[in-house]
Amino acid sequence: MAALPAIFFGHGNPMNAIQTNAYTEGWKAIGRSLPRPGGIVAVSAHWYVPGTWVTASARPRTIHDFGGFPRALYDVTYPAPGDRGLAQRVQSLLAPVPVSLDERWGLDHGTWSVLRHVFPEADVPVVQLSIDETEPASYHYALGRKLERLRDEGVLVIGSGNLVHNLHAYGWGRQEVAPFDWALRFETLARDFLAQGDDGALVAYESLGRDALLSAPTPDHFLPLVYVMGLRRPDDEVTFPVEGFDGGSVSMLSVRFG
Repeated sequence: MAALPAIFFGHGNPMNAIQTNAYTEGWKAIGRSLPRPGGIVAVSAHWYVPGTWVTASARPRTIHDFGGFPRALYDVTYPAPGDRGLAQRVQSLLAPVPVSLDERWGLDHGTWSVLRHVFPEADVPVVQLSIDETEPASYHYALGRKLERLRDEGVLVIGSGNLVHNLHAYGWGRQEVAPFDWALRFETLARDFLAQGDDGALVAYESLGRDALLSAPTPDHFLPLVYVMGLRRPDDEVTFPVEGFDGGSVSMLSVRFG
């Protein structure tokens, strides 16, 4: 069996879960391009907590971790099964980092809003891995490196966040807001580093100047990309299957390795 790719999704607005647009059509196309994985390990911006946890429940709940949206969004469920064995495999690969098995969390919208388009049947087991908010980007990159072996084991590892994510600058309620210059510059810079295989520059993104600090004012939405970068192999083709900006300050870029 060929190694599975590793993919970062820019998930953006939770409403993408129930909308049909260029982003969701792109996610569906990614799903059609993939062999069916035996399981999925998801790193979402929205499980950003002290410590490292992995979901281990047999039936992870669908978490509606947002407010102020239409009722139809809260009615969505994504009933993918969990996989305790896969959770334990993640635990063993990340050793000696202490990873706790979690029975309470489930799948947050960073994961299910994308996966309901990629795998709409919800029949592939999914576990989520938390992001330890107390650790720097280099720590998360190292954990991603440890997960690289999963690609040969029929497991799809995904990250879900946004390369550019600044809600303070977001064009709430306005239509067709042009991307901010700083957002475009940082996305272009990041794409160049990704294409060149310069992981170190992006792991040290906080040193890249004002554009980077405006684009990633908090680490939570950027770090899922850092995990996925850790799974990159030297011969991987790097592609950007989904592109665009939402609200001027949220990049919807997806990045695929392999």
